[in-house]
Amino acid sequence: MSNQPTIVLVHGALTDASIWHGVSRHLWNMGYETIAPAMPLRGLYTDAEYLSTFLKTIDRPMIVVGHSYGGSVISHPAICHADIKALVFVAAFAPDVDESTGELNGRFSGSKLDETTTLMRECPGGEDLYLRSEHFGDVYAADVPAATVALMASAQRPLYAAALGETFDRAPAWMRLRSWNVIATNDQSLPPEAQRFMAERAGSTVVEVEASHALPVSQPETVAQVIDTAARETCQG
Repeated sequence: MSNQPTIVLVHGALTDASIWHGVSRHLWNMGYETIAPAMPLRGLYTDAEYLSTFLKTIDRPMIVVGHSYGGSVISHPAICHADIKALVFVAAFAPDVDESTGELNGRFSGSKLDETTTLMRECPGGEDLYLRSEHFGDVYAADVPAATVALMASAQRPLYAAALGETFDRAPAWMRLRSWNVIATNDQSLPPEAQRFMAERAGSTVVEVEASHALPVSQPETVAQVIDTAARETCQG
């Protein structure tokens, strides 16, 4: 494929960039360069500005991929670089104007993310949101081996809780870019109906996968194949 793009993999809350290791391996085997920045998770605007600045350092076409809260970040209007050819949402949020991540997660029934499964820890200026370790498998990664679940739970990267209420007031990035959406049909964190709702209004090409919210870990090859499709359809010369 001519004009081969760089694949930028944006992790969400409660995980770090390591969630993309399996996906990256498959993409490398397909000949792609991948990069997975470590997101601050300090607020939607802060994270979008961080990612926007990071993307300016890449001087070639890009496919930008977001998992979970990472979908909110890549939807932000600050993500407006001309070199972005497509967005890929993986069990991810895709908010519109004046919609928050937290509100979208609660709009449809089925999420097990609540006060019984999460934990707030004090941090400078506010609170960080964690998923309680004993609930990590059931809520986030039910189809992932127990040893991997334990590692993910122990090393989770928290989200500044106030980020869940942040919104933006201009058209989202998915309104001007082609998008693909990989929906996890067994998701206990972000309800599948919420994922379908967001994918439909974005006009995304949809692939449904029987998987938990930890879709990049449990189904990395499937995720990589969708990214490859997005790259081929938007970057081939």
